[in-house]
Amino acid sequence: MENSGEAVKILFPLSIFGVDISITSAVVVVWVTCFIIFAFSFIASRKVTAVPGKIQNIIEMIYEFFEQQTGELLGKYTVRWLPFIFSIFCFVLVSNLLGLVPDVYPTTSNINVTASLAIFVFVVYQMAGIAEHGFLQYFRSYVPKGVPVFIAPVLFVIEFVGHLARPFSLAIRLFANVTAGHLVAFTILSLIFIFKSPWLAPFPLMGKVAISIFEVFISFIQAYLFAYLSALYIGLAVNEE
Repeated sequence: MENSGEAVKILFPLSIFGVDISITSAVVVVWVTCFIIFAFSFIASRKVTAVPGKIQNIIEMIYEFFEQQTGELLGKYTVRWLPFIFSIFCFVLVSNLLGLVPDVYPTTSNINVTASLAIFVFVVYQMAGIAEHGFLQYFRSYVPKGVPVFIAPVLFVIEFVGHLARPFSLAIRLFANVTAGHLVAFTILSLIFIFKSPWLAPFPLMGKVAISIFEVFISFIQAYLFAYLSALYIGLAVNEE
């Protein structure tokens, strides 16, 4: 499988009971992503002071920003779920930014990675809703109160399909935006080999730089959207209204 010119490389072949669980370049990048987040968080929280340092200040600013953004969505459950939402944001953001580094496999341009994240969020908010309201009461909320009995099954199916569409939209949105950025950058850079002119070479290079800067911006936007929509789905599941 190839993404933006970067192929997944098998680094350590491994199979258990016929199931291929080989360690690939994509898996290593996911591990590196988790390590970076852990190391950054550890350094920021190791010596928490009343007057925050640079790293602590950055973490607190981002955390408070998400607290403000998700407060209305999560309501009284904000404190409980904010660490999860913040972790989702950090993982997607670091994955996006690592994908911009040359020769590093862009994990978020792999539909398997984005789909896994989306399914994880789907399972989490379903379990949160069931834990908060009970199994029957939660699924009963799929149908508004006062709806005639003969219409209720149709509305339940429609609502259920809508829930299934949520992880699909989360996965495709992140995958498509990250992949598109890499493809545009690769296409612009390939113009050097198409025109084969030293006089025109600087223009594709400048275009590549411009696209790369724009991709950094998109990385933040996509991470924010993924985390915000995750908070929205959790808020809809746990809040009474």
